[in-house]
Amino acid sequence: MVLLAVPRALAEGLPELGDVAQAGFSAQQERRLGENIMREIRADRSFYDDAEATDFINALGNRLASRSTDARQDFEFFLIRDSQINAFALPGGFIGVHTGLVLAAQSESELAGVLSHEIAHVTQRHIARMIAQQKQSAVMSIAAMAAALLLSRVSSQASEAAAAFGTASAIQTGLNFTRANEQEADRVGLQVLERAGFDPRGMVSFFERLQRATRIYETGAPSYLRTHPLTYERIADIQNRLLGSNYRQVPDSTEFQLIRAKLKAQLEAPNDAVAFFENSLSERKFLSEAASHYGLAASLIRLKNFARARKELDAVHKVVPQSPIVETLSCELIQASAGAQSAVACYRDALRTYPSYRALFYAHVNALIQSGQPAVALKQLEERLQLITDDYRLYLLQARCYAALNKPLAQSRAQAEAYVRMGNFTAAVEQLQIGLKSGDGDFYQLSSAEARMRELRKIDEEMRREAKKQ
Repeated sequence: MVLLAVPRALAEGLPELGDVAQAGFSAQQERRLGENIMREIRADRSFYDDAEATDFINALGNRLASRSTDARQDFEFFLIRDSQINAFALPGGFIGVHTGLVLAAQSESELAGVLSHEIAHVTQRHIARMIAQQKQSAVMSIAAMAAALLLSRVSSQASEAAAAFGTASAIQTGLNFTRANEQEADRVGLQVLERAGFDPRGMVSFFERLQRATRIYETGAPSYLRTHPLTYERIADIQNRLLGSNYRQVPDSTEFQLIRAKLKAQLEAPNDAVAFFENSLSERKFLSEAASHYGLAASLIRLKNFARARKELDAVHKVVPQSPIVETLSCELIQASAGAQSAVACYRDALRTYPSYRALFYAHVNALIQSGQPAVALKQLEERLQLITDDYRLYLLQARCYAALNKPLAQSRAQAEAYVRMGNFTAAVEQLQIGLKSGDGDFYQLSSAEARMRELRKIDEEMRREAKKQ
């Protein structure tokens, strides 16, 4: 990964990172740095917070991470809405994946190959070792990386400007360090990939295709090659490691194919997406016929062509009779064509079969709120929150319920708890202040909210003091 030095002004708004090199860089410090960067990323408009796609990428990533003998921390995988082919590892086990990478992968093993490579960067602590070796200058490079990432989402020119400030020596140092560790990430990632039951040739086939793409791109290599320098020697080394291994074909999961189709349908212009899926079906050029019908149905819903969408979904059901992804889209079609009230029963029935599926639960609660049943939705949320307390989306939905019930203090408390789980304690305190000034709530509710505000303010202040000391 190339880390560029940029002016401090470009990193304004990023966390104070401090001098972490005095006593090395602990796993706890690394995680805290990653969480600080993630707070900025989650607030950016490119953060792709789709429950189905996020759950898929986390299930795939954690399946790989669980096969790593060096994994000593939790992992969190997230998506960035960007058509460029790229993925990146942040300190502390956070791994970002561009939606363009998911769409470019021709098999699940190819996508898994890239993820396993990024997992290896984390488990081998490449970023932490770089920070410890290069001291404060490297910490600023991490800030620059986060700044450039966020700037590139808003303006490609801003991103290029950030890169332009990097000195030649800083860039070369980053490249040299990266090349020394990319081969290790390949080796460790290949082992993880094979242990997880994927085709290890998926890694080399994806890298080979990217390497061939450099001959086509006139304005530069794909993003993944710019942040992960790829050489023929690296590809040859992977191929040599595969010599003598038995070939085994690993079929793609239904989830992989459906999520790829969903991303295509959601992120492209609906008319373009419809044309793509229609052509793939008519010419029979697809990786999955069911996924092409699914993608076409999702695209047609966006165009409000509900009759055709229903026919396409019927075609999917014939091939994929059991799938929470398909059931969710079926209910979304009912809601789009007949209204939220009609969709409530569909979501409720689907949840009986897939009770833990997040996308279905969120959609069910949304439908209840939109159909004028916030009290029923609130009861559903309270039951879920007794089991799951770290999902900020549940608290955001809870805040909407309280807003519909005209309970501003409770609304602010729920919103504050959502911010806490997003790592933004300052915003959480501000929300509680708003709630306390609303004139709502009885003595006990006000006292509880004040106590929670004092607790969160203390945590916020401690985090600020700790950042200054580091």
